[in-house]
Amino acid sequence: MTAALPIIDLAPLDDGDAGLRRVAAEIGAACRDVGFFYVVNHGVAASQIEQVFAESRRFFALPLAAKRAIAIDAVGGNRGYVALGREALDPPQGGDQKEAFNVGLDLAPDDPELLAGKPFRALNAWPDLPGFRAALLAYYGSCGALAARIHRAFACDLGLPPDFFADKFVRPMATLRLLRYPASDGAGDAIGAGAHTDYGNLTLLATDDVGGLEVRKRSGEWIAAAPLAGAFVVNIGDCLMRWTNDIYVSNPHRVVNRSARERYSIAFFSDPNPDAEVAAIPACVADGAAKYPPIRAADYLKRRLDASVIAPA
Repeated sequence: MTAALPIIDLAPLDDGDAGLRRVAAEIGAACRDVGFFYVVNHGVAASQIEQVFAESRRFFALPLAAKRAIAIDAVGGNRGYVALGREALDPPQGGDQKEAFNVGLDLAPDDPELLAGKPFRALNAWPDLPGFRAALLAYYGSCGALAARIHRAFACDLGLPPDFFADKFVRPMATLRLLRYPASDGAGDAIGAGAHTDYGNLTLLATDDVGGLEVRKRSGEWIAAAPLAGAFVVNIGDCLMRWTNDIYVSNPHRVVNRSARERYSIAFFSDPNPDAEVAAIPACVADGAAKYPPIRAADYLKRRLDASVIAPA
């Protein structure tokens, strides 16, 4: 596996309309091709990323009983701890060799949508780790701001007003996910995350230096998305592919940890508001025929998440 993903400098986004158009063209080209790219000069402080990795290691080092006490099945709303083998992103390959912890939009106990039982509205569950909650919520906010900037570039590339997506991400279903992949035992390639496409609009992925992320191009060739210091790996999800009537491509990817070291990564999945309507953007429907019917964002995400979960033994 060779071939590098495009590296896109986001600094010109601060240079007015000309900078926005330049970055939008680069991002649009990547979205139409491999659906993956790196971003640098993205505005998220290196110290903040390092702190969240440190918090991730603290969390996964907790006793299993402490992690299971805030398991995703009990917490609900796509929040909480996910044990090894609990998910299967590529079911024929069996359960994924990873564990995870999810954080969503942080709600107050009296939030009207929470009290009304709206989909993907739940309280976050927190381990007994001083400083953990504050660090993750600060990082969640930084990633949300970065995702909003990239969405402005999407809109510009698609010939839409730059703020087209803004009102669709006011109270999003965005998820921050800490991930740990066990070290390889040398007996073969352990599938940390089976081949899959992401479900939302975009993913911001920070990785350690272990590697293991692989991307399948439209040609079918698998390429390595090698760690790049200081960069995020960004990829298009199925929701945005649907919104653009398949002009943007959400390509399969997987994680195979061939290393004798544990692998840690941190993903931020940018999903729209639950009630946002995902319907083909008219400018993306050249022949007047949309490939997909409109769907509510919460219904689409639930359908995709349900398909990846293995029932408890």
